[in-house]
Amino acid sequence: MSAPRIGIVLRQEDVEAHAGRLPQLTDRIAAAGIDHVTVGDHVSFASGRGADGLVQATALLCSHRSLPVETGIYVITLRHPAPVARQIATLCSLAPGRFTFGVGIGGDDPRELELCGVDPRTRGARGSEAIELLRALISGEEVTYAGRFFRLERAAIRPAPEPPPPIVVGGRSDAALKRAGRLGDAWIGVWVSPRRFAAAVERFAEHAAAVDRTVTEPEHVLQLWAGFGTDPASARRAVAPVMEAAYDLPVERFERYVPCGRPADVAASLAPFVAAGARKFNIVPEGGGLEAGIDAIGEIGELLVNEYGGKAANVSG
Repeated sequence: MSAPRIGIVLRQEDVEAHAGRLPQLTDRIAAAGIDHVTVGDHVSFASGRGADGLVQATALLCSHRSLPVETGIYVITLRHPAPVARQIATLCSLAPGRFTFGVGIGGDDPRELELCGVDPRTRGARGSEAIELLRALISGEEVTYAGRFFRLERAAIRPAPEPPPPIVVGGRSDAALKRAGRLGDAWIGVWVSPRRFAAAVERFAEHAAAVDRTVTEPEHVLQLWAGFGTDPASARRAVAPVMEAAYDLPVERFERYVPCGRPADVAASLAPFVAAGARKFNIVPEGGGLEAGIDAIGEIGELLVNEYGGKAANVSG
């Protein structure tokens, strides 16, 4: 078994704090041995916060000559798939082979959907149509489509990105797993146990087989927060208030999904997920500042390489 790949999730404030000097940030991340960078996406979340995931991804890709970047996740439900396909084709022309499109349907804040003219009750069906159309459009082929939410007549987005970016679909529900298996190249899991992750990997394969899809070596993802400190208790004290403020939920709702402690403690918590089928980890670090988080995630990557005998990706050149 090759070692899983380790990524850091950069929050909006991390990117904004490095405005005008993103190359220094991505050089630092690559030098730590981290395999990829992940950014989020929101139009107007909670009190209006957010940043466009494709804009941030493009900026980060252009700041480093080899570091891959992913969205985790881009809320496709809020947009028409045709302009998104054009954005992705443009982005991929600037950094061929280095972008992964992590996509989902959102819904944690229904007001965000309503702001964009989307009925929250239809987000699942609309998101599935949008992903299906996006996949067709980035193929470069002419697309005619008549669905519940979108209609296209002989539409084309050219030149097609080469290679096409992987489309990784997020979500915890059974409907989300069905969407991932039928439309995605892999699945992004959040707030799940190793047992549930393993079950989701099986369901992904079943849903893909049901529509005669063959997904070769899917790189399933676990996206998670991690608290870092000299011991689990101090790390928990660092991460708990930040997460409570971000999600407006008490720490008891999510603490079992948030590994805390030294990098070795966090790496040990991730090992069961590797056995369950996780091939990538996207980690939101908290505790000691961003520099400390970069070092901690790089150390976790090395620990998992040693545990599973793979080679770390070389992105520092």
